[in-house]
Amino acid sequence: MTELSTGRHRAAAPVDGGLAPTVDGSVAQWTDRYTHAVMDTFGAPQRVLVRGEGSYVWDADGTRYLDLLGGIAVNALGHAHPTLTAAISAQLGTLGHISNFFASPTQIAFAERLLGLAGAPAGSRVFLTNSGTEANEAAFKLARRTGRTRILALEGSFHGRSMGALALTHKAAYREPFEPLPGGVEFVPFGDTAALEAAFDGEPVAAFFVEPIQGEAGVLPLPPGYLARARELTREHGALLILDEVQTGMGRTGTWFAHQLPHIGAGVLPDAVTVAKGLGGGFPVGALIAYGDPVATLIGRGQHGTTFGGNPVASAAALATIGVIERDGLLEHVTGLGERLRTRIAELGHPLVETVRGEGLLIGIELTAAIAPQIAARALEAGFVVNPCRPTTIRLAPPFVLTDEQAGTFVDFLAALPHDLGADA
Repeated sequence: MTELSTGRHRAAAPVDGGLAPTVDGSVAQWTDRYTHAVMDTFGAPQRVLVRGEGSYVWDADGTRYLDLLGGIAVNALGHAHPTLTAAISAQLGTLGHISNFFASPTQIAFAERLLGLAGAPAGSRVFLTNSGTEANEAAFKLARRTGRTRILALEGSFHGRSMGALALTHKAAYREPFEPLPGGVEFVPFGDTAALEAAFDGEPVAAFFVEPIQGEAGVLPLPPGYLARARELTREHGALLILDEVQTGMGRTGTWFAHQLPHIGAGVLPDAVTVAKGLGGGFPVGALIAYGDPVATLIGRGQHGTTFGGNPVASAAALATIGVIERDGLLEHVTGLGERLRTRIAELGHPLVETVRGEGLLIGIELTAAIAPQIAARALEAGFVVNPCRPTTIRLAPPFVLTDEQAGTFVDFLAALPHDLGADA
């Protein structure tokens, strides 16, 4: 594997003869400006970052952090990867944006590559988007085109925040401020095969939406055999099986898609898969992959669209990301490093760590108390970016170029956590 994370701190260079905004200013100064200019949907930023290289990022005060979140499973190749930046620059210097009245060779090659990686049969097609939410929105419309309106999803699911994707998302705090949402969605208990079987009784089901590993809910893999049974049920009842691989796809779990892991997917071929996040290595790009006829032709001309989806630059970014993953053997690296990292954390025997779970470099550290935000704050002060996705769970989704040595520094941080940190939780 090519070593890309040197950790050297370089001063930011002027961009475009000084036409781009300067990065001069402290974290505090930039945070104050943020609060007066950016809509308050995320709260105050934890830090203001100005540069990245490999698995590291630097803030406006010059402090370095090991990025173990990767932009929430987005920066598969880390930061400022030379192949990715070169591909984006070259494409932008040739052909940046064209409307979807036209096509580009880059877009077509990208769609073909996705179909190949997904193992999609003849007659399959791709709809290219800008994000995972948009991919799931397209999948929602795909389900509606079956002529049925009843859709099943899982408790704990997260599929996005636009209205259709939000209707598929289980968390009440996300949903309730925007109700009424598009109707017809019902939630069944996570991993409960009997409950899923019962849910198929009654009114016909259009589709079952499911994440092979729930990320936001705490990195929860589906139990072995669950997806296989879901495939049987959807076939028996004429429903679509739609897999949300926005977070788990494109190598995050050590395979191109998580459902390709035998103990999760058991060889299941879905009707559709959504993907985004790591697909462009940090450049916004997503896709809905529809498997075979007639699913791939359910949405026809004029029934869906996007201005930026499949643009040449996004397509070039995705092709470069896929190429580097293959060239540098990153799927094997993700599998091996993920196993070693989970094992090392578990073997600490730390009283604050209950279990460690996940696949590849999507890892959930389950804690013995509701102190994930406290640990994440301590980690940031110590120079590590992690995510408390639940009060009791720390999520890791680092770049694929993370090294064993870098990962080991985080294990050392965990080992040094005070054993009584959760005493008051």
